[in-house]
Amino acid sequence: MGKEEKTYAPIRLEMLITIVDRRKAEFYADLLHSYDINLQVVANATGTAERKMMDFLGIADNEKAVIFSMVREDRLDEIEAVLEEKFANVKGGKGVSISVPLSSIMGATAFAFLSNEAGMVRMPGE
Repeated sequence: MGKEEKTYAPIRLEMLITIVDRRKAEFYADLLHSYDINLQVVANATGTAERKMMDFLGIADNEKAVIFSMVREDRLDEIEAVLEEKFANVKGGKGVSISVPLSSIMGATAFAFLSNEAGMVRMPGE
């Protein structure tokens, strides 16, 4: 009997975009990293609301950070629930997030890295 061939169903990936106060960017990046996220990019941003609107909404600062994270679809509900809880309960930690499904990623190795599935890629000699 020969070796049984393993087949893998692809894990879908989504780009999670999270916008938070710049002072909380490291906190949220670390939190997201704990959910098997291998790739994150944090970009500084500036909100565009006028001071009058910021005062009305209770926003003190318009310096933001945008965190782009590659997230496995099967972890997304869990991550969104944690973010919602943190946005509501962390002092100065309000934010918003949205996820965008990815339809294509080139290369099995890149996909395995982004989905945190090293076992998907066969290395030479295996």
